Formats: sequence, C-alpha cells, structure tokens
Amino acid sequence: MTRTAAAGNHAPTVALPAMTPARGRPFGIYIHVPFCATRCGYCDFNTYTPGELGGTSPDGWLAALRAELARAVRHLGRVPEVNTVFVGGGTPSLLGAAGLTAVLDAVRAHFPLVSGAEVTTEANPESTSPSLFDRLLEAGYTRVSLGMQSAAPHVLETLDRTHSPGRALAAARESRAAGFEHVNLDLIYGTPGESDEDLLRSVDMVVEAGVDHVSAYALVVEDGTAMARRVRRGELVPPDDDVLAHRYELLDARLAGAGFDWYEVSNWSKPGGECLHNIGYWNGGHWWGAGPGAHGFVEAVRWWNVKHPQPYAQTLAEGRLPVADYERLDADTMHTEDVMLRVRLRAGLPTSALGERELRRADTAVADGLLTRAADRLVLTDRGRLLADAVVRTLLD
Repeated sequence: MTRTAAAGNHAPTVALPAMTPARGRPFGIYIHVPFCATRCGYCDFNTYTPGELGGTSPDGWLAALRAELARAVRHLGRVPEVNTVFVGGGTPSLLGAAGLTAVLDAVRAHFPLVSGAEVTTEANPESTSPSLFDRLLEAGYTRVSLGMQSAAPHVLETLDRTHSPGRALAAARESRAAGFEHVNLDLIYGTPGESDEDLLRSVDMVVEAGVDHVSAYALVVEDGTAMARRVRRGELVPPDDDVLAHRYELLDARLAGAGFDWYEVSNWSKPGGECLHNIGYWNGGHWWGAGPGAHGFVEAVRWWNVKHPQPYAQTLAEGRLPVADYERLDADTMHTEDVMLRVRLRAGLPTSALGERELRRADTAVADGLLTRAADRLVLTDRGRLLADAVVRTLLD
C-alpha cells in the first residue's frame, strides 16, 4: 500500500488499487451523511454534532461528495449500472429535501441507475415532515427507513433518543400518505428497563403504522459510548442472552402473525418489501461507499474512508481519494464471509458453497436442529436464528 501523509490536520491516506466491478453482479452506492443534531448514548457510528465538525458545513460535505463520486468513476475500470442507492448516517434528513435531492442528483451525474433502482434514505422522525416526503418521492427516492427504537418513553430516555414515542409512527404514516410504498421502522430490543410488554406494544404500533419492513436489533453496549460508561458505573444493567433470545422470539411471533416474514435474521418484510441494498451486501455484491468513514467493496478489495468530514473534504480538494486504508481479501477470507453472511438469509446457504468437511459439519447442525435442508440449500431453523454465530462457527471451525 502507498501511504500519503497529509498536511495540517489531514489524516493519512492510501492509494486504492485498480479494480473493475464484475459484470452481472449487483452494484450499489452507499452515501454516508455524518451529521447528527445530538449523539445518542448507545451510538458508536461515525457521526458528528455541530460542535465536532471543525467548521465543515453540509454544503462543504456535498461538494466533497461530488468530488469523490467523480473520482470513483475515473478509478473504476468499468462504470457499472447501479441497482441500489442507500443514503445513511448519521441523520440524512438533517439535509432537508433540497440537500437529499442534491445527493441523489450527484449520484445520477456520475453513475447510471438501472430502471426501477431502489433508492433509500434513512431519516430521524424529528427532522421529517409531510412536505419532506412529498419532495423526496418527487426527487426519485423509493424507500424510507425511520429510526423508532421503541414506543416506550422510558426506553427512549435510556437510549437518549430525542423524539417522542408517537413521532416515528406519525412519520411512517406521513411517508405512506406521500406515496412511499416501501417504509421501514427500526426497533431496538433489550434496552435496560425494557419489559416484554414494552417490546410487544412497540411491535403492535409498528404494525398499525402500515409499514412493509421492520428491522430489529438486540442492544449492543459498545465501548466508548455514554451507555457503556453508565454500565461500568453500575447505573444500567443490560439484559443477559436468555432475555434477548426471549425478546427476539416474542417480536418474531408478533410480526409473523401480522404478515411479516423474516428474510434475514434481523429483518422482516411483507412480500416485496425486502431491502435490496442490504441483500446485495449479504450476497456478496459490490458497492462504492462515499462519504466520511464509508466502506466500499469491489473485486475482493475492501476499503474505508478517513472518518472526519474535515480531512475527508481536504483530501478531495487536493485531488485524491480519501481512503484511510484497504485490504485485499484472499480466497479463504472471502469464503468465510460468504458463509457468515449468506447463512443469515431465509433464502439459505447453497450447499455448493461448502466443502466436503463443511458439509459434514452441516449435517451435525441439521441433527442438532439448527439448520434444515431445503433442496440444495441450508436454512436456519427458528432455534438456529438465535444461535446464528454459533452455526457459522460449526460450519467453518
């Protein structure tokens, strides 16, 4: 790798190897918006509040984003058609309708989108409105993902979420009324102080909001977060694994009863509501990640950008890609990640992806009730979903 030390407060960067996206493989664009109004106590994402930006503005970030997309096109050996675009963060909705329209225009200016491409933006319910959803639909967005986390006020308070319990549900209804067919609500389960009833009420309210997709994740207390410090001080006691497994079973049963099917361990949808961008990740698709701290993956090369918006923009102003580092995945690593990701899908892991010894281990997992065989695929059982990481270890160790 060739490292270039930047001047001033600039982060070191590396020269990204040449790469050519494979034909016939889905290609996505991920855009990372690093701005947040406040920092939630559990969050360890690459986000920055106004006082942490060092003078970087949304306009400056957008100019740098355009420059990165232009350099991406020049760097790739072949400019692929884009199947999916995902604008995440951070809080993309802080850009407003004009800013999010400009983001999508920047992608279109450099990459061709296939007909019917899925275009998603994440949004914080507090920074949305009916007019925002109207304008996003007009701009070409096809999908909205809203952070809800919980409908219980005391759970939101523990998570340091600023929106009211009802605002996420109202935003979901507003997006549906604007004409969005595909709307996701995110839930977190296992927050200290949450009860089974809190979770079930949250799920029921999600169903009543009329969305076609739900993502639900067990709370993870990440090192370096405000919540981790509270746990260390003994102020919060996170639930144990048995409680988390029970909560997962509760929400899965409730969603199934409302017509949602799981298609990935942490994701449920009504028919046709699956997130194609994320399915691309799980199936080994290629994507360019643009923005501070964004990750990309093309032709066995995985890279990540410098994290802070200021050196990110400065590097691009100097005519270089803002790549902090990269790795070239060897065949064994590619195989491990393929198994790890694809086994989480309801579509299952093709038996052709496994070697003879791994197939024998798969037989053991089937006998243990963790996997089932469906034609030429291995699919997690309900119990297997609770132990998905252990299933991967069984197959690969």
